[in-house]
Amino acid sequence: MYYSTVYLSPLGKITLACDADGKNLVGLWLEGQKHYGASLDEPLTENDSVQLFTAAKNWLDRYFAGAEPELAELPLAPRGSEFRQGVWEILCAIPYGEVITYGAIAKKMAARLRKKSMSGQAVGGAVGHNPISIIIPCHRVVGADGSLTGYAGGLEKKIRLLELEGVDTARFSLPKKGTAL
Repeated sequence: MYYSTVYLSPLGKITLACDADGKNLVGLWLEGQKHYGASLDEPLTENDSVQLFTAAKNWLDRYFAGAEPELAELPLAPRGSEFRQGVWEILCAIPYGEVITYGAIAKKMAARLRKKSMSGQAVGGAVGHNPISIIIPCHRVVGADGSLTGYAGGLEKKIRLLELEGVDTARFSLPKKGTAL
């Protein structure tokens, strides 16, 4: 069983999800986001009284007010393969207001796995399936060519999140084709 609640953000409705004990956040999805709830194997049961949701909403309030809340404030337990978990750990290390490329993440994952190289597309799949958007900052990943490629919540929301963090998005381009559109 998983519990859920809704948070009304400047980007629209966000669904938060936690485990049955209410101890770990397992999901944060923007309305209409690709892969919404895909990492969970049971349906969500609405429960607004979970204490963890109060902490998560407070974190989001501070984030959207321009503060830099720490990831460590919330117990995160995203569900996914070992590979995806590794990619999400790298995402958690991207500093507020900075970006990294899919290729750079692929190099980090290759080093972790003791491989010569790693596909940027494999990394892109893991980034795109991040079940705890915003808090695990997948919006901070950009294409090597300077494109704002790929964000399951939509490119306009990715731009707004980056701008909120003070990133100059004018230096990036929108992809001309592909699944990010």
